[in-house]
Amino acid sequence: MSEFERLCLECKRPVSGRSDKKFCSDGCRNAYNNKSNAPATNYVRNVNNTLGRNRRILVKLNSEGNNETHRDQLLKNGFDFDFYTHSLTTKTGEQYLFCYEQGYRQLLDGTVILVVGDQNFER
Repeated sequence: MSEFERLCLECKRPVSGRSDKKFCSDGCRNAYNNKSNAPATNYVRNVNNTLGRNRRILVKLNSEGNNETHRDQLLKNGFDFDFYTHSLTTKTGEQYLFCYEQGYRQLLDGTVILVVGDQNFER
């Protein structure tokens, strides 16, 4: 091996071709990038899974489109109140949290008001 020979960043085999080439094959390039992006990808995947689960629970409990339930019912189904896509505060100060188009508002007594969509609110 000459002192100027480049080695693949993934498998350490010699790389031929363009002078800026870093990998010997597409497979090595993909494997290298998958390894280096794994922590961020796993975090995003876990957040998306939680948001999706929350949305499915809201859809299941809000089949009519404007329903009420109790906080305990959401928790029993696996709802995670720490994850939502966006929030909306109305002119009267009521805060609704949303998992995509499915929203909810928690009341002090544990009641949760379920809504669909945020376009019908005065802001």
